[in-house]
Amino acid sequence: MAAETLDPAGFSTLLVEQREDRVVVVLNRPEVRNAIDQHMVDELHAVCAYLEQHPKILIIAGADGVFASGADIAQLRERRRDDALQGINSTIFVRIAKLPMPVIAALDGFCLGGGAELAYAADFRIGTPSVRIGNPETGLGILAAAGASWRLKELVGEPVAKEMLLAGAVLRAERALAVNLITEIHEPSELMAAAHKLADRIATQDPLAVRITKSVFHAPAEAHPLIDQLAQGILFESQAKFDRMQAFLDKKSDKKSAAKTAANESEKKN
Repeated sequence: MAAETLDPAGFSTLLVEQREDRVVVVLNRPEVRNAIDQHMVDELHAVCAYLEQHPKILIIAGADGVFASGADIAQLRERRRDDALQGINSTIFVRIAKLPMPVIAALDGFCLGGGAELAYAADFRIGTPSVRIGNPETGLGILAAAGASWRLKELVGEPVAKEMLLAGAVLRAERALAVNLITEIHEPSELMAAAHKLADRIATQDPLAVRITKSVFHAPAEAHPLIDQLAQGILFESQAKFDRMQAFLDKKSDKKSAAKTAANESEKKN
């Protein structure tokens, strides 16, 4: 059973901040450029367990000007076939991608290997001018097996994905922006503010509509249009739909009344 709150003191590889509508997680292993080890994976699972029970927006960033330099190579070197079959990193990244509410990755500096695959699992990626994002796994005699081999093609298209996966290309911020791998570039001092601004925009939407839209968006092609119709049926019965639409109509009516009053006043003056 997931905890009712996330205790920041309970984490050693993550810095965790909890707000009413969002959770901020900072990868915090600066001595190894925030490399993702088993302990960090376990702690990310704990965060996911909480967010699955208490849906909130998740912002993920890295400490000390680095998002994540990849998986911990010292641990990775010792892993064998059975470890690969467990899908240690891919399992947590799939879980993050499937969280009920959107995930925002705020990228700075190196975002490589497993760190890049964590970013690909997010719904939004924003970065700084110093971002370096890519998958150098084939240079280490392995493949990017935690999502890049299929997510990256969906994000940037086959030619760029192959350049990154097969030729080890590491994209700088401007090219990552050009291929839509990231959607915004901000100075490091402004990165978290930009992530929160994006979270603020999401938070103004109806939470249930956001959750259901995310699920429908990621549904397989063969599920459409039936899943869209079923999801809309659920939302059509929600109280938020009635309240929000009525508020829209009231605002529109108020504007019309104000315009009419202004016109009348103008006629009287003339």
